[in-house]
Amino acid sequence: MTCVTTLAAPPATDVPRIQRRTLGLLVSMQVVGGLGVASGVSVGALLAASMAGPTAAGLAGSSAVIGAALIAIPATRLMRTGGRRPGLVFAYSLGALGALLVAAAVWWDSVPLLFTGTLLFGGSSAANLQSRYAAVDLAAPDRRARHLGIVVWATTLGAVAGPNLAPWTDRWLARFGVPEYAGPYLFSFVVFVLAAVVLLVLLRPDPLLTARNLVEIADKSEAAPVRGVWRTAIRTVQARPGARAGVASVAVGHMVMVGVMSMTPVHIGDYVHEHGDLLRVVGLVISIHITGMYALSPVIGWLADRFGRRPVILGGIGVLLLACLFSGTAGDSTVRLSIGLALLGLGWGCTMVAGSTLLTESVPVEQRAGVQGLSDVVMGVAGASAGALAGVIVDLFGYPALTGVAAIVVVPLVAMVLRRPAA
Repeated sequence: MTCVTTLAAPPATDVPRIQRRTLGLLVSMQVVGGLGVASGVSVGALLAASMAGPTAAGLAGSSAVIGAALIAIPATRLMRTGGRRPGLVFAYSLGALGALLVAAAVWWDSVPLLFTGTLLFGGSSAANLQSRYAAVDLAAPDRRARHLGIVVWATTLGAVAGPNLAPWTDRWLARFGVPEYAGPYLFSFVVFVLAAVVLLVLLRPDPLLTARNLVEIADKSEAAPVRGVWRTAIRTVQARPGARAGVASVAVGHMVMVGVMSMTPVHIGDYVHEHGDLLRVVGLVISIHITGMYALSPVIGWLADRFGRRPVILGGIGVLLLACLFSGTAGDSTVRLSIGLALLGLGWGCTMVAGSTLLTESVPVEQRAGVQGLSDVVMGVAGASAGALAGVIVDLFGYPALTGVAAIVVVPLVAMVLRRPAA
């Protein structure tokens, strides 16, 4: 069941102009934020492995993911009361603090500080993910997936460059006495601060507040009180099959992607041993993976608007299974591994864009922020669990076993997506 939202725009409110301005700003900040996130992610597993062993590499990745989930909770509450702007600024600010703490952890060789920093670093991912929903607040129903896809796509420009900037920032800052792996996180700190400041100043009018002011709500007494946001969000998702399928698609796609991707740098380290070469190969493979995640998002959005959300989600499941096959059988072939990681990103993009759109249009506008926040928390917990277990699985059984487990996890999603709501 799809919730139809009617915008009753008075003559003084130019919704298309506000939407164009919002999209332009979100696209710009996704580029900036993508640079910072990818710069840190590309070296995070290697840094954790060098400081605390290979199992810690997966834990570091899961720490950032669970941080994104935890930070989404107060960020969502801020959005529920004050709109998108305060929530996004809050999340980017915590991401900047986390990047600074990770750099300090490298300097002082402190594992507890490293995990504290990576936890807060997840705030940047929370901001990037929540930005996709801001693109849908004022979008016309037949363009929701495309607008969401455009914002997701914008991350490509920064995220692809980020891993390749990591070796450069590492070398350049080393001349000033900055330890290995700290440089990329100092770079992330700078760009997250920039994103927070720009959004604080320029994200006006706020798209979510504008949508609430324009929507015609038959009975305003049904709007969820702030103190009951999470309880109401859970009930709303439980009552709507489309919302349940949307939440599950986003969470499972993210779980598979994080689990396989987080341990890929460690797998590469098994056959590439020189530090400089390792950073270059990891940067290349992760850049290809991130390109797969984001580059085709507008096309995925168009397909979801044209053919429906569920068919695109099912297509994404098929691509994820193919990705597990290529990655798990790659061995020491960087080319085959790159293909697998590109497919992994593409499958994630299908479940993310189509699943997020299905979720958003399945709930009333006054409940969107709470439900979207709940979805990102579930997604974060799923991804964090996958990241933590991935390190253990690879340590005990190897990288191919990890991809096999990931393939098994994605299969039950097919039944949920195929289950249509009763007429």
